[in-house]
Amino acid sequence: MDCRLTCFTTSIIQFSGEAMRLPSLALFCLLPLAVCAEEPWGKVDLQAAKPLHEKSCISCHVRMYGGDGSKMYTRDGRMLSDRLELLQRVATCNARVSAGWFPDEEAAVAAWLNQQFYHFAR
Repeated sequence: MDCRLTCFTTSIIQFSGEAMRLPSLALFCLLPLAVCAEEPWGKVDLQAAKPLHEKSCISCHVRMYGGDGSKMYTRDGRMLSDRLELLQRVATCNARVSAGWFPDEEAAVAAWLNQQFYHFAR
Protein backbone atom coordinates (compact mmCIF):
# COMPACT_ATOMS: atom_id res chain seq x y z
CA MET A 1 0.00 0.00 0.00
CA ASP A 2 1.23 3.47 -0.79
CA CYS A 3 2.75 5.23 2.23
CA ARG A 4 0.72 8.37 1.59
CA LEU A 5 -2.51 6.39 1.61
CA THR A 6 -1.44 4.59 4.79
CA CYS A 7 -0.65 7.89 6.50
CA PHE A 8 -3.91 9.40 5.27
CA THR A 9 -5.90 6.41 6.51
CA THR A 10 -4.09 6.48 9.85
CA SER A 11 -4.81 10.21 10.19
CA ILE A 12 -8.50 9.67 9.64
CA ILE A 13 -8.55 6.87 12.21
CA GLN A 14 -6.62 8.95 14.75
CA PHE A 15 -8.32 12.31 14.24
CA SER A 16 -11.83 11.28 13.38
CA GLY A 17 -14.35 10.47 16.02
CA GLU A 18 -16.82 9.23 13.44
CA ALA A 19 -16.97 5.46 13.08
CA MET A 20 -18.34 5.69 9.52
CA ARG A 21 -15.30 7.41 8.02
CA LEU A 22 -13.12 4.31 7.89
CA PRO A 23 -15.66 2.07 6.07
CA SER A 24 -16.43 4.92 3.67
CA LEU A 25 -12.75 5.43 2.96
CA ALA A 26 -12.21 1.70 2.47
CA LEU A 27 -15.07 1.55 -0.03
CA PHE A 28 -13.71 4.60 -1.85
CA CYS A 29 -10.24 3.01 -2.07
CA LEU A 30 -11.64 -0.26 -3.46
CA LEU A 31 -13.66 1.33 -6.27
CA PRO A 32 -10.70 1.56 -8.68
CA LEU A 33 -10.10 -2.15 -8.17
CA ALA A 34 -13.61 -2.92 -9.39
CA VAL A 35 -12.93 -0.92 -12.56
CA CYS A 36 -9.66 -2.77 -13.14
CA ALA A 37 -11.36 -6.11 -12.63
CA GLU A 38 -13.97 -5.22 -15.21
CA GLU A 39 -11.55 -3.95 -17.86
CA PRO A 40 -8.08 -5.39 -17.30
CA TRP A 41 -6.65 -3.42 -20.18
CA GLY A 42 -8.34 -0.05 -19.56
CA LYS A 43 -8.51 2.44 -22.45
CA VAL A 44 -6.50 1.25 -25.42
CA ASP A 45 -5.68 2.23 -28.98
CA LEU A 46 -7.26 -0.54 -31.06
CA GLN A 47 -5.89 1.02 -34.27
CA ALA A 48 -2.32 0.35 -33.08
CA ALA A 49 -3.06 -3.25 -32.10
CA LYS A 50 -3.52 -4.89 -35.50
CA PRO A 51 -0.11 -3.81 -36.91
CA LEU A 52 1.59 -4.94 -33.68
CA HIS A 53 -0.15 -8.30 -33.94
CA GLU A 54 0.75 -8.70 -37.61
CA LYS A 55 4.39 -7.85 -37.01
CA SER A 56 5.05 -9.95 -33.92
CA CYS A 57 2.43 -12.71 -33.63
CA ILE A 58 1.31 -14.07 -36.97
CA SER A 59 4.57 -15.71 -38.09
CA CYS A 60 4.78 -17.75 -34.89
CA HIS A 61 1.11 -18.73 -35.04
CA VAL A 62 1.44 -19.76 -38.69
CA ARG A 63 4.38 -22.01 -37.77
CA MET A 64 2.29 -23.57 -35.00
CA TYR A 65 -1.09 -23.92 -36.74
CA GLY A 66 -0.60 -23.24 -40.44
CA GLY A 67 -2.87 -21.15 -42.63
CA ASP A 68 -3.11 -17.57 -41.47
CA GLY A 69 -2.43 -18.49 -37.82
CA SER A 70 -5.92 -17.56 -36.64
CA LYS A 71 -6.59 -21.15 -35.57
CA MET A 72 -4.58 -20.22 -32.48
CA TYR A 73 -7.63 -18.25 -31.34
CA THR A 74 -10.47 -20.36 -32.69
CA ARG A 75 -9.35 -23.95 -32.02
CA ASP A 76 -11.24 -26.34 -29.78
CA GLY A 77 -9.77 -26.65 -26.33
CA ARG A 78 -8.22 -23.20 -26.20
CA MET A 79 -6.96 -22.48 -22.73
CA LEU A 80 -8.15 -18.91 -22.15
CA SER A 81 -11.45 -18.25 -20.42
CA ASP A 82 -11.58 -14.53 -19.60
CA ARG A 83 -10.11 -11.10 -20.34
CA LEU A 84 -7.48 -11.20 -17.63
CA GLU A 85 -6.13 -14.54 -18.86
CA LEU A 86 -6.02 -13.11 -22.39
CA LEU A 87 -4.01 -10.10 -21.21
CA GLN A 88 -1.63 -12.38 -19.31
CA ARG A 89 -1.16 -14.59 -22.37
CA VAL A 90 -0.34 -11.59 -24.57
CA ALA A 91 2.22 -10.43 -22.00
CA THR A 92 3.76 -13.92 -21.94
CA CYS A 93 3.97 -14.07 -25.73
CA ASN A 94 5.46 -10.57 -25.82
CA ALA A 95 8.25 -11.75 -23.54
CA ARG A 96 8.67 -15.09 -25.33
CA VAL A 97 9.19 -13.57 -28.79
CA SER A 98 11.00 -10.47 -27.47
CA ALA A 99 8.55 -8.14 -29.22
CA GLY A 100 9.51 -5.30 -26.89
CA TRP A 101 5.97 -4.05 -26.37
CA PHE A 102 5.11 -1.73 -23.54
CA PRO A 103 2.19 -2.68 -21.24
CA ASP A 104 -0.19 -0.35 -23.10
CA GLU A 105 0.68 -2.10 -26.37
CA GLU A 106 0.09 -5.50 -24.77
CA ALA A 107 -3.25 -4.21 -23.55
CA ALA A 108 -4.18 -2.93 -26.99
CA VAL A 109 -3.40 -6.27 -28.63
CA ALA A 110 -5.35 -8.15 -25.95
CA ALA A 111 -8.37 -5.89 -26.43
CA TRP A 112 -8.14 -6.26 -30.22
CA LEU A 113 -7.91 -10.05 -29.96
CA ASN A 114 -10.93 -10.06 -27.68
CA GLN A 115 -12.87 -7.95 -30.17
CA GLN A 116 -11.84 -10.07 -33.17
CA PHE A 117 -11.82 -13.62 -31.79
CA TYR A 118 -12.60 -14.24 -28.14
CA HIS A 119 -15.59 -12.04 -27.31
CA PHE A 120 -15.17 -12.40 -23.56
CA ALA A 121 -17.89 -10.49 -21.73
CA ARG A 122 -17.09 -7.95 -19.05
